[in-house]
Amino acid sequence: MKFFIDSANLQLIKKFLYMGIVDGITTNPSLLAKEGANPIEQAKKILKLVPGPVSVEVVATDYEGMIKEAKAISQLAKNVVVKIPMTKDGIHAVKTLSMEGIKTNVTLVFSANQALIAAKAGATYVSPFVGRLDDMGNNGMEVVRDMVQIFRNYGIKTQVLVASIRHPIHILEAARLGADVATIPPDVLEKMFNHALTDAGLEKFLDDWKTLEKKYGDVFKT
Repeated sequence: MKFFIDSANLQLIKKFLYMGIVDGITTNPSLLAKEGANPIEQAKKILKLVPGPVSVEVVATDYEGMIKEAKAISQLAKNVVVKIPMTKDGIHAVKTLSMEGIKTNVTLVFSANQALIAAKAGATYVSPFVGRLDDMGNNGMEVVRDMVQIFRNYGIKTQVLVASIRHPIHILEAARLGADVATIPPDVLEKMFNHALTDAGLEKFLDDWKTLEKKYGDVFKT
């Protein structure tokens, strides 16, 4: 499963990118606004920094406006993916853009039916918002399970990009179900590194090593 970072913060993106565990980035108007910079200029910096796919969202809600913004976004870099909302006008725009070879990510998807519609329109990615579904008392992962199964049944190439991730268990469940991508907030990715037994084990190893150093000195000294 690919790991995308759900952020528009350059420092946080660099931090994980340099570890070699980041395959792409997703942004949205809220994340870009949070950085307080010109959103297009910020998107350009991210696109230049990240070799993988970077989703940049349109803000128009009508078909003509979406197409105009999508074409402008598509010119920013070769690795850009245009993020389109799951609406009737949005799906119309996705169909048009897919026919022109422009990659799209259909966002705000909350059901397998919506995902199937987006896939039929030619979306590159569909983004089920599992956290928001959970907030409403639903099981977001059941929706992901349905999407993955349906796409496999028919050999659909659209990728399931699990979004609105709230905790590491969401990522684990998405991986178990066979989702193609998880887009992860930086704070959640940080938590994936942690385990009490790892910390305890490392502390024990270092304590034992200090005992050896007292006896033999710095064994790595040349």
